[in-house]
Amino acid sequence: MKMICEASLAIAHGVRLCRPAVVPMYPITPQTHIVERLSDFINDGILDAEMIHVESEHSACSALVGSVAAGARTFTCTSSQGLALMYEILPIVSGMRQPAVMAVANRSLSAPINIWNDHSDALSARDQGWIQLWVESSQEALDTVIQAYKITENRDVLLPIMVNLDGFTLSHVWEPVDIPEQEDVDKFLPEFEPLYKLDTEKPLTFGPIGFPSDFMEFKYAQQEAFDKSMKVIKDVHDEFAKKFGRAYGDGIIEQYKMKDAEYAILGMGTLCGTAKTVADELREKGFKVGVLRLRTYRPFPNEELLKAVENLKGLAVIDRHISLGNEGPIVNEIKSLLFGKDLNLKVTGYIAGLGGRDIKLEHLRQVYEDLQKGKEGSWLF
Repeated sequence: MKMICEASLAIAHGVRLCRPAVVPMYPITPQTHIVERLSDFINDGILDAEMIHVESEHSACSALVGSVAAGARTFTCTSSQGLALMYEILPIVSGMRQPAVMAVANRSLSAPINIWNDHSDALSARDQGWIQLWVESSQEALDTVIQAYKITENRDVLLPIMVNLDGFTLSHVWEPVDIPEQEDVDKFLPEFEPLYKLDTEKPLTFGPIGFPSDFMEFKYAQQEAFDKSMKVIKDVHDEFAKKFGRAYGDGIIEQYKMKDAEYAILGMGTLCGTAKTVADELREKGFKVGVLRLRTYRPFPNEELLKAVENLKGLAVIDRHISLGNEGPIVNEIKSLLFGKDLNLKVTGYIAGLGGRDIKLEHLRQVYEDLQKGKEGSWLF
């Protein structure tokens, strides 16, 4: 079924097709449209699920823990301060190896109060043990939700997943979307069969105390799961592409006109669409430029990125978040990745788009010009 809809409705359709049994929710702009549409689906008998109306985002994430432990496929979503309020529970979900999916309509963290898009909410949570997938379009948002359930429930993974979409810039923008048929999704995504669950006939303890003698082994096991998840993410993406005819790079990174590129911009989310437009303009003028889009931020695609940039002369990394007191988190990781490598590549970082500030064509034209002149990065106002 093809329709024109905002990304929030596309996400809701993706969730509906995955048949979650429980949806804990608490409204916060700009993710509210997602759960409003899910509420409509439940009300209309289209989705057979229990929506739990909780008193806070902390409670929503806590209800997610309980429902997954009880053996239910679960979905929730949040944004900004809502995700911040969940922080106490985020590492619990991951540490208990609970497969779950949460959409984050990315929005700036206060203060000052700001309801518009940047990546400060999810990037501030990058160390809490959640796989992070980042999307560029409404179609990719829907498709990634479906893929996310198959990834998170894989027995080699069993790690929760955040599907990140730019607030307003994507969540409230209407685009053409192809919504798969339920029977096709059912063939792609099997019913949820939890490895462990609460059962009065077979009592188990979930989340017990971890003494110093054992705690590191738990963290090591999580890291091993992240290492294994890279292949699973790629395999699930490729399987989805084969079945539904839509692909997003290799599932980890997307390379746009990178085959002979000398200079490139790297980023996440909707800014990459603007960068592609500028790259097209400059290509017509004879400049060899391209775009690298990170689709998977956790696990971080070290090998894939190394191969993608090995022939570049300059790379500009655009962060929509700043690690205050240092620089953008993505450029920091790129520099760490490239340290000691024998590459003739200059990496510069830009801070842009904070609090919903538009990243314009002229900004990215300037970035490509800076790259060719060997200039250092800066803030883009």
